[in-house]
Amino acid sequence: MSSLNDVLGNEAKKPQIIDDCMSLIDAEVAEKGGISGLALKAGYAAVKGVKPGFVRQVITDLLPEFSTALDPIYQEAKGSGKAIGDHIGNERSRVADALLSITDGKAKNSKSGVVKGTYDKLRGTAKKHVEAATPRLGKLIEKYSA
Repeated sequence: MSSLNDVLGNEAKKPQIIDDCMSLIDAEVAEKGGISGLALKAGYAAVKGVKPGFVRQVITDLLPEFSTALDPIYQEAKGSGKAIGDHIGNERSRVADALLSITDGKAKNSKSGVVKGTYDKLRGTAKKHVEAATPRLGKLIEKYSA
């Protein structure tokens, strides 16, 4: 049985996977409203402004770690015969905790004051935003698992 890292680490598909991840993030941020949405949009703009291609590079660097962290949930879906996208989308809290455990460590060790400061300001609402993105993430994973 292939791992999620095998699926999302496929070198031939990797550029499209990264493009899809960027589109997912852009769509999620664009849909946010209210005060927390404004803060998220401002923070995302600040991080995107760190240097050209910064977000793409972060996705590229984090994809293997994210894939490893989400692999147990992915394997559950495959083993149960459930639709992968639906299963991942239904495991919002577990997915968010797995992903945020990685980004917490990365932000803590970041050398960029902008990245570290922005992450610290947004971390309090991060879990709800990641949970909201989980159905889209599930569909993205399902797309490349087919």
